[in-house]
Amino acid sequence: MAVRSKEALSAYRALLRATRKTFAGDSLMLTESAAEIRKKFEENRLLTSEADLNRLLDEARDASYFISTMIVQAKLNSRGDYEVKPGKEHAGATLEHPSEILRKNMG
Repeated sequence: MAVRSKEALSAYRALLRATRKTFAGDSLMLTESAAEIRKKFEENRLLTSEADLNRLLDEARDASYFISTMIVQAKLNSRGDYEVKPGKEHAGATLEHPSEILRKNMG
């Protein structure tokens, strides 16, 4: 197996691990994210440009890091509210509620 193939496989697995951890218990997100990751890697399977390969591998590593550290899955609690429980990997991240983002973009 070529070095690039090993790098791509490693990046692919890292992305899947990140989504499995971040979206644990959310079967829809697990299924959809795995399908999207697979699709993106398949689209670029035959790519040979060294610059493009480097860029895509960097993007995959960045995406894995982003998913692991910047996304927290909210869970429905017994009171009918959603709770967010960030872990130590989320230290230093800021919390933005989707409605806050929409208000910023509209105002």
